[in-house]
Amino acid sequence: MEFTEWIRGRTDEQLRALVSARPELITPVPAHLEGLASRAGSPSAIGRVLDRLDRFTLAVVETLAVQEKAISKARLRAVIGRALAEGKPEPELSAALERLRELALVYGPDSALDLAPGVRKVLDDPAGLGPPAAEAFRHHPPEQLADMADEIAPGTAGTGKERLAAALAEPGKLIEDVSGEAQAALEQLAWGPPTGRVPNARREVRVESARSPIEQLLARALLAATGEESVTLPREVGLYLRDGRIHRDLRATAPALEGAERDQKLADRTAAGQAFAFVRSVEELCERWSVDPPGVLRTGGLGVRDLKRAATDLDLPEWAAALVVEVTHAAGLIAAGGAVDGEWLPTTGYDLWRVKPTAARWVILATTWLQMDRVPGLVGARSTGARQERAGEAMPTSGEAGATIKRSDERDRPLNALHTDLRRSAAPGVRAATLGVLAAASGLAPTRDSIAERLAWEQPRRRGALREQLMEFALREAEQVGVTGLGVLSGHARALRDGLDAAAVLDPLLPEPVDHVLLQADLTAVAPGPLTSELNRWMTLTADIESKGGATVYRFSEPSVRRALDAGHGAEELLAMLARHSATPVPQALSYLVADVARRHGRMRVGTASAYIRCDDPALLDQITADRRAAQLRLRRLAPTVIASRSSRAILVDSLRAMGYAPVAESLDGDVIISQLDSRRTEGIAPVRSVASATGLDSGVAAAAVRALRAGDAAHLARRDPVEAPDGQVPRGPATATISALQEAIRQGVRVWIGYLDSQGNATSRILEPARMEGGYLTAYDETRAAVHRFALHRITGVAGL
Repeated sequence: MEFTEWIRGRTDEQLRALVSARPELITPVPAHLEGLASRAGSPSAIGRVLDRLDRFTLAVVETLAVQEKAISKARLRAVIGRALAEGKPEPELSAALERLRELALVYGPDSALDLAPGVRKVLDDPAGLGPPAAEAFRHHPPEQLADMADEIAPGTAGTGKERLAAALAEPGKLIEDVSGEAQAALEQLAWGPPTGRVPNARREVRVESARSPIEQLLARALLAATGEESVTLPREVGLYLRDGRIHRDLRATAPALEGAERDQKLADRTAAGQAFAFVRSVEELCERWSVDPPGVLRTGGLGVRDLKRAATDLDLPEWAAALVVEVTHAAGLIAAGGAVDGEWLPTTGYDLWRVKPTAARWVILATTWLQMDRVPGLVGARSTGARQERAGEAMPTSGEAGATIKRSDERDRPLNALHTDLRRSAAPGVRAATLGVLAAASGLAPTRDSIAERLAWEQPRRRGALREQLMEFALREAEQVGVTGLGVLSGHARALRDGLDAAAVLDPLLPEPVDHVLLQADLTAVAPGPLTSELNRWMTLTADIESKGGATVYRFSEPSVRRALDAGHGAEELLAMLARHSATPVPQALSYLVADVARRHGRMRVGTASAYIRCDDPALLDQITADRRAAQLRLRRLAPTVIASRSSRAILVDSLRAMGYAPVAESLDGDVIISQLDSRRTEGIAPVRSVASATGLDSGVAAAAVRALRAGDAAHLARRDPVEAPDGQVPRGPATATISALQEAIRQGVRVWIGYLDSQGNATSRILEPARMEGGYLTAYDETRAAVHRFALHRITGVAGL
């Protein structure tokens, strides 16, 4: 049975399953099922779907690839059964075949199973076996092949290549004739990889003159030279050495996960606490960068010092702070903007995110972390390696060694947070696969080695140093984000993974925010729990965090109170807010502090000269000019109440405050410039969006694609050959009569003969089946061209019936 006809014979439900599991086949949708079959056999499409197969299913494909022709299911069962380390091949073999049929990798009835076209070409050395003898010796000269055949298979008929292939079909006698060292060399290649390197591999060697073990093997065609210094083991010899088995110690089921038992409810509560802390870390980062944004490096990214400062402010290790920064950026909550050199600022999207409930905010962050292609764990790493590994493009297959990870640029600089070089295309897939393993371990915290072993079985073609590193990052970050708790996948993360309402699952587990603090006489305030979002912003504005833990301690100071006054709040407003949200009376010391700072705040004004100081109290300006610390500001007294400076306004304000004064900035119009906490914003980038993954398409999209394929295939099969236009003068007539005739032909569904002016103004004859008329155009099937075309109505000269 032809593969295209087999595809055409699949039911709509089976086709929907195919395009759902392999969405790349309908990007874009092919014109017909023949095009779908052709695309399914392309090397890139086959490579993608093979990468998704587990070890046992891939072994079934490799077993079929080794066969020269289609085989029955019973024969396949017997071959697979010999390779199993324990157990029987059923029912796993039937399930694997059903999945391979669904993926269009295997087709045909159970009596004649075969691989889809192109699969054998994509599989290099299936199951670690080399190429067949006929292919292994294809580069040898015919004369050399004939001489080798005369020595190892004298008296046989056929070409040299055919005689060699026939002799190697039963290579037992040839193997017995070589030395023990030569047999040991064959054993090393038997289970793969089947290739090796030897000097002068193409040298001609006779059986009588062979001295070394390699020469003995080359003379008897037990090794085939594929290059000047490379040899391969023919497939027939490999199968003989394996005693007919294609795989060794094959497992039909995934390896069991090992780890410590955990209480699921305790794990959920732990993960919920981490989720709450992560949301607050993102909020605190955005609030701090609203006031004091870090700069954007010229090469892009966030400076090392700025990351260290963020880690200190958030009370997190640097790797966790890098995770917060990267997820915040990927979610579109911060972006580069501001000045000419650029600053990392919160976006307008942050203001929309901030007003959502905590659980809904976590869902946005967790979804972003799962889908983003950035790897925060590589921040600060320094290494060298292949550039394609940095892009996540060269995933070593089952026969390859792990490649060196690229974690720095060409000058071996450490990678910065928010740098473009942190992208790895494999990262989302590894996170999803890792969470899939954790989801299978209900109530169990599997060990790292156990997870790595399971992932190696589930996706054996996707292996290498980078993939193992990404798995470790995923486990560490999942705990920090609140996806896992105590190493167990949380209930709200499981709901998020399954497309359910994760916010509803998480919300009851979150701590209840409190709307009050305890003001104390030592100018501190104690928050007995997590504060509401609005109160938290007020406290962050008016006080500095002194310690965190079960309760957060805030300390009021002159700079913190001045920060609130700079944001445009008055003293009475601050005291009223504190009184409204305090479970204790406002201490007298705090009232005095606020009043004293407010009394001195704004008496002095700084504007632009480069900058100037304006004050209604000349004595205060005398004090500044006499201060030795003001020498670097290069001040000049212009009037009793005005001093000019060559320094900028920002430097002048900061310097005066460092000297103990309380100036405020003013505009050119003399108005006070208010620096509100949330006033600095930039236009945000689009956050990470959900894309079609290997797990499937939306059911509606798949159904629509199948309908289009069926319709296109029906039209393709019903395609007619072009017909000749009638002889004689092309039809001509008034435009109104032409339009009426075409409308009548559409209504009755009949063919018409029209005259049509081409782009050069030449009159041509067409026989059409009109379909519809709109927007000044006629859409019709042109029988003279055997294709569907659109015709401009003003170019149709007339219509005649047939």
